[in-house]
Amino acid sequence: MKDFFYAIEDLFVDILFIPFDALRALELDNWWGSNIMSWLFLLIGSAAFLYWMKQLKNANDNNEEDKSVTAHSYL
Repeated sequence: MKDFFYAIEDLFVDILFIPFDALRALELDNWWGSNIMSWLFLLIGSAAFLYWMKQLKNANDNNEEDKSVTAHSYL
């Protein structure tokens, strides 16, 4: 059983985290380059947020939402 957990450790440390270790080593030379994953996730999140807001605006413009007082049972 102990070998199973060591195998998981080796998988993550020796194989899957190699790109992140390279980014960590790059931090000493180039801060912008080492944070490329953060910038990438920030751009993806911003694009998803803008897309969702556009979809909500389209639904609001088409009057698809029931805004009456009795629309929800908890009101």
